[in-house]
Amino acid sequence: MAESLVSVVPEGTADPPITPPLQAQRVIPLRHPGRWLTSVLVLVLLAQVVHGLATNPFYQWDRFQYWFARPVITNGLAVTLEVTAYSAVLGLLGGVLLALARLSHNPVLRVASWCYVWLFRSVPLIVVLLFLYNFSALYRTLSLGVPFGPAFWHFDESRLATDLVIAVVGLSLNEAAYAAEVVRAGILSVDQGQHEAAAALGLPRRYQFTRIVLPQALRAIVPSYVNQLIGLVKSTSLVFYVSLLDLFGSVQSMGSTYPGDIVPLLLVATVWYVILTSVISVVQFYVERHYARGALRSLPPTPVQRLRATVSAARTRVRREAAA
Repeated sequence: MAESLVSVVPEGTADPPITPPLQAQRVIPLRHPGRWLTSVLVLVLLAQVVHGLATNPFYQWDRFQYWFARPVITNGLAVTLEVTAYSAVLGLLGGVLLALARLSHNPVLRVASWCYVWLFRSVPLIVVLLFLYNFSALYRTLSLGVPFGPAFWHFDESRLATDLVIAVVGLSLNEAAYAAEVVRAGILSVDQGQHEAAAALGLPRRYQFTRIVLPQALRAIVPSYVNQLIGLVKSTSLVFYVSLLDLFGSVQSMGSTYPGDIVPLLLVATVWYVILTSVISVVQFYVERHYARGALRSLPPTPVQRLRATVSAARTRVRREAAA
């Protein structure tokens, strides 16, 4: 005989609550009032700054617009770009050689590299530029030949050392000292096991460096060296003191001729420097993204991809709210 089991609920006991299915439950997002308050405060401050810049007559935006793309400014900008390009390439090449010398087993190369880095990191850049500018007073002619013996070729230093050459040489010498430490730090950041594995495979040292060590070291070198490159762009303003009219030199020269336009001219230089450093920062992002392959599970999204994801998420949220 079958027996049925009946659950007995005591009298006076409320019925158990009925839980809706999981699909029907609404997820309530976690609120962050602190973030909203901080965002509102930052937006208010930014609005005040923008309003002050736009409405203050002291900035003379009409004169800023007049000077922004004048030939004298664009010519100085071209000189700045030229000096930066030459100095960046020569400084990086010198930094790589100094870093390799510092990491070599040759004690003479190690000591010479350390002394070079120590010297040029200790001396201000303006002193280096002024010393090179007056170099002809110390050595009127340069010669190549046997050390402590006869010379075969003689050069007139005043003809070789133009204002552009002095600026590039001075900036390159200074940049190489800092780039050497950046490159050395990047090489040392590569795991020692990578060196040992490459050596165990019997690969030549040049091949080990160019194909195994350097690609991994660039992940650490690129961010630091881009900081150096941005500093180099701004350091070109010092070449004005060696009679080379770069962007800042052109602004200074026009400011002396037109004293009433000093502020808008300084704003012109500021905006152009911001544009240059912004372009370098964009290039840095894509270079870092390129060398991040193999080190990250997924590459960081580009600004366009991030914008598309934000728009897509906003559309999905609107559709859900409309359906609810």
